[in-house]
Amino acid sequence: MGARRASKDTDRRIGRRALIVGGVAAAAGSAVLARDELGRLWWRVPGMEKPRKDGEVDYTGARWVAASDANWRRADRPDDYGIDMVVVHVTQGSFDSAVKAFQDPSHGAASHYIVRKDGHISQMIRELDVAYHAGNRDYNERSVGIEHAGFVDRPQDFTDEMYEASARLTARVCARYDIPVDREHIIGHVEVPGTDHTDPGPHWDWDRYMRLVRQARTAKA
Repeated sequence: MGARRASKDTDRRIGRRALIVGGVAAAAGSAVLARDELGRLWWRVPGMEKPRKDGEVDYTGARWVAASDANWRRADRPDDYGIDMVVVHVTQGSFDSAVKAFQDPSHGAASHYIVRKDGHISQMIRELDVAYHAGNRDYNERSVGIEHAGFVDRPQDFTDEMYEASARLTARVCARYDIPVDREHIIGHVEVPGTDHTDPGPHWDWDRYMRLVRQARTAKA
């Protein structure tokens, strides 16, 4: 979450592919949408929903705690939006306060995961969906957001357990979507264009974190 105001998805329209389902009309230049694209988007027709299992998580070991559906939007990633980035956040508060904020429909933001100081991970939004976490629509659509409970000016909040658990999670996300393990694709919230947030802050040990992610990625491979 970082400093000052909560991030949000700045444009909640469907996205790069415009589909007008009310009148069964589609906008895809002058051509009709391809059959495979319609196959992926059928569930956006009013009254239709892509099948999902309640409580299902994308990362083994994570505990499901649902965010308010006002703080994310349904998608079919990576089919409709490719995922090529992980964004690292710090909550600027406790784990419990972050969960409460992400469950508040008026908050306007939430990340896919929250990592606690003891290494516990909660998933609040499915990876296939777009979380409002980066404050930049394009980055929201192409990334997975991971929050870390604590404060940017308190290095003691970034425990060994937190670094290790988060690194394993990020390594798994990178493996799932073939994301390069480098600082161009694993970034801090402060590096998102247009943001006014400062997290993860000067005390986040990027060298250590990236080393742990690479180790976890190699072990997983």
